[in-house]
Amino acid sequence: MNMTLLKEEHFRAVENLVYEWARAIDEDRVEAICELLAPEGRYTVKSRFNADRNLPVSLIDAHSAAQLRDRIKSMRIANIYEPHHYRHIVSGVQIVGEQDGALQVRSNFLVVRTMDLDGDMKIFASGQCRDLVEIREGRPRFRSRMFVLDSRVVETLLVIPL
Repeated sequence: MNMTLLKEEHFRAVENLVYEWARAIDEDRVEAICELLAPEGRYTVKSRFNADRNLPVSLIDAHSAAQLRDRIKSMRIANIYEPHHYRHIVSGVQIVGEQDGALQVRSNFLVVRTMDLDGDMKIFASGQCRDLVEIREGRPRFRSRMFVLDSRVVETLLVIPL
């Protein structure tokens, strides 16, 4: 591991990046996550079963910030779904290594989904984020963000990005 990348300021910047992603979604500023992903960055959601076996099938696999932006735009104007929102609980943010000039970051997540109409709340997803974060000109961005779901089951549908 390149120890020069592990300065305290880099850790704080990475930690804030992880938290900002969750906060943007929780506050219905979903479009803002596209700015947290490098233009050529990748956003993936896959089951732990597939991730552990290196299987390619994912629930979502956007190969760029532009692809993610298109998905969010369709969520806003084309998709029909029952209104709901998320609350993320993020823990265990840790830099675990370095790969091709990017920091390997791990964190745990729990997402509670609240339905707007009746207030019903359920644990929607839990798992681990396996991220690559690059720091360019002092600004961190996700080179890749992979949400690995503990479960192979997603209740109903996955409209809002995790």
